[in-house]
Amino acid sequence: MNSDSFTCILYEVMAPLALITMNRPDKHNAISLQTLAELQQAVSLAAADEQVRVIAITGAGGRAFASGSDLAEVASRDLRKAMEPIVQGLARQLEELPKPTIAAIDGICMGGGLEVALGCDLRVCTPASRFATPEGKLGIIPGGGATARLPRIVGKGWALEMMLMGEPINAERALQIGLVTRMVEAPELIPEVSRMAEHLATFAPFVPHFMKTMVHQGMEGSVAAALTMEKFAQGALLQTQDKEEGISAFLAKRKPEFKGR
Repeated sequence: MNSDSFTCILYEVMAPLALITMNRPDKHNAISLQTLAELQQAVSLAAADEQVRVIAITGAGGRAFASGSDLAEVASRDLRKAMEPIVQGLARQLEELPKPTIAAIDGICMGGGLEVALGCDLRVCTPASRFATPEGKLGIIPGGGATARLPRIVGKGWALEMMLMGEPINAERALQIGLVTRMVEAPELIPEVSRMAEHLATFAPFVPHFMKTMVHQGMEGSVAAALTMEKFAQGALLQTQDKEEGISAFLAKRKPEFKGR
């Protein structure tokens, strides 16, 4: 699979950033199964590209990140189709990547679109963005991971508020509850994500990978287990050449040259 093989997304590398754009603006970037498959393929392409240090996902058209799953498909989806791993696989793939991931949100971010964003490490939005988990109004519940990830990000109270009520929240509320951590005007969205990528690329490559693993895995067990895992993780990094370079560069007041070793 190469970047020219996609029909539902756009793929662009602006090293150190790989930008993946859901490209169905006429349908508010509603996520079809083909879109999900192409997103997973593009993420794998970016993960294997050594010049890519950060992966961002956004939506085309300026009106929506993604409005949710494509209802034309959901209407005919049965239990067997719902149980296929692709439905939850993208967010898990994003979490398990060694590279940081960013959701760049402008406009509607609901249902399956929100679940894609929840799989990313960081979420940046514009003032016009709106967020919701409206599946209850359709007689179903979220199927892409929102019931597990949303309460871990915003807390149980706000997760239940969003899922049970199914009403949209605005960008300011999303920022307040920690659903997003940055809000910028629409023309600054991709430039801001690019600046974040440039900053993240200055770190030793092992660092984001270890930090992501510590947070995601650490939240699944006890605090004692997480702290023990943290000790061993830091101990491993203390043995790297990048640690030696980082400390030497800091003491010499120069820019470090990390090699990922």
